[in-house]
Amino acid sequence: MDSATLLGYFLNQGYEVHTCSFQYGSKQNKYEEKAVSQIIEYYYKHGFLVVSHRINLENAFGDFRSNLLKTGGDIPEGHYEDESMKATVVPGRNLIFLSIMAGLAESIGAKIVAIGVHSGDHAIYPDCRPEFVAAAHNAIELSTGGKVKVVAPFLLDDKAGILHRGLNDFTLKVPYELTRTCYKDQEYACGKCGSCQERIEAFHNLGIEDPIIYEAE
Repeated sequence: MDSATLLGYFLNQGYEVHTCSFQYGSKQNKYEEKAVSQIIEYYYKHGFLVVSHRINLENAFGDFRSNLLKTGGDIPEGHYEDESMKATVVPGRNLIFLSIMAGLAESIGAKIVAIGVHSGDHAIYPDCRPEFVAAAHNAIELSTGGKVKVVAPFLLDDKAGILHRGLNDFTLKVPYELTRTCYKDQEYACGKCGSCQERIEAFHNLGIEDPIIYEAE
């Protein structure tokens, strides 16, 4: 949801957008890849050209420890801000992703690296907090000689706020029916993990029916 809304946010402003999707051994990777392809096709059919970069980091993350990875334990169920969700932290993930994106941006002449972190992430994920984003921006600006900056437009929004933006603020609505949120390795969203719970809560708070299929149904 966050990345799809981020894409819609910049396309709505007329930016040329290059998306980066990372294969890093997470349980939900193959389902996210399907979602990426479908979302880019959606925007293409509506006249938007999006350049997609698929970046394989499975070897680099092979010895990392996290329940979000295929090498880790079970995905915890419960609310997104529950203590148990810390088991899904992937050490250094956003730092690594942003560094690669910054290198790509500098190589192709792009001036902005964007990340879709939001306030709901702050309690569990250190690399989604405002101080991290500020530090990453400073480091990347310095490392690129001022050519590239980091922006996080949803940093102070919650999930419902992001959903509201995607449905109301852009010329073309974000296709949330194509998005993948669940952390588990299964075709249909479980509806029970923290990521699913946060999504369900966002739709509920706006009084909107979630368009995806859940296993629990």
